Formats: sequence, structure tokens, C-alpha cells
Amino acid sequence: MCINIRLEKTRDIQSIHAITIAAFLDAPHTDHTEQFIVDALRDSGALSVSLIAEDSSKIIGHVALSPVTISDGSKDWYGLGPISVVPTDQNKGIGSKLMHAALRELNNLNANGCVLLGDPNYYRRFGFEPIGGLVLPDVPPEYFQATLLKGSYPTGVVTYHESFSAQS
Repeated sequence: MCINIRLEKTRDIQSIHAITIAAFLDAPHTDHTEQFIVDALRDSGALSVSLIAEDSSKIIGHVALSPVTISDGSKDWYGLGPISVVPTDQNKGIGSKLMHAALRELNNLNANGCVLLGDPNYYRRFGFEPIGGLVLPDVPPEYFQATLLKGSYPTGVVTYHESFSAQS
């Protein structure tokens, strides 16, 4: 398996949609709208970075990055997600490759940091951890995590782009 990570191209959009559906089909804690979120982020111009993982020109994974707002006014913070890998290729390091590539892209954007909602046991290896004072309402605090790329951690309520409410 030779995995190539690259920016999405227009021709990848249908594959990204299908991969996202497949990746979250049997996942716990989902309302199965992740594919709609990615589409809405793209359509609204809020999809800051969209990376795909391909093996022999077949797309098998995807990660999205979009700006978030923080109530203290902190700038240049992003949300990571959704991140998707087709079920048959999960647990092969593809998600890790996408994560590392996404963090490199954030550095290229001169981002201050990144937040995500996910399993702390998985995302800790990439430098993410729950940060006291950085809150995503109605979410158990151990699952809302951040990593600092430069500066200092903000304090406040994080709001994802309105595309995260997409239902279709």
C-alpha cells in the first residue's frame, strides 16, 4: 500500500461524499450528516483545507479543516473534521497520515491552533488534549480537544461554522 496525501480536486468530490458516508455508517455517536457537512463547508467557501488519501489513484480517506470562532475573539483557529477512512482500510495508519498532513497544512496557514471532537485516546498522539476554559457546549469536555500551534490557548466558547448544522 502506497498512500499519497494531496489536496482535493473537483473530480474527487463524489468520492469524498461516498467515503464519508461509508466511514461513519457504523460509527457510534453520529447522526450520519458528516457528508452533508463537508459538502456545505465546500459550498459556503469555508472548507479551508480538504485533503484526500489515495492508494493507486483510488481515494480511501479524507480530512476537512474549517475556521472556528472563539468567544474571546482569538483568531486563526480551525476545526478538524470530519476525518474519514473507508472501513476496509481503517487501522492501517491512513488516518494518522491524514492527521499529520492536516497539521502541516495548518502550519502553512499560519494557524494558531486546532480543535476537534473525538476520542481522546486516539487524538492524544497528535498533540490534542482537553483544555480547561475552551468549551464546546453540550459536549463532554474530555472529547473536545485542542492543540496549540503558536501563541497561547484561548479561553471561551468555540463555535463551528454553520455548515455543521447541515442535514442534507
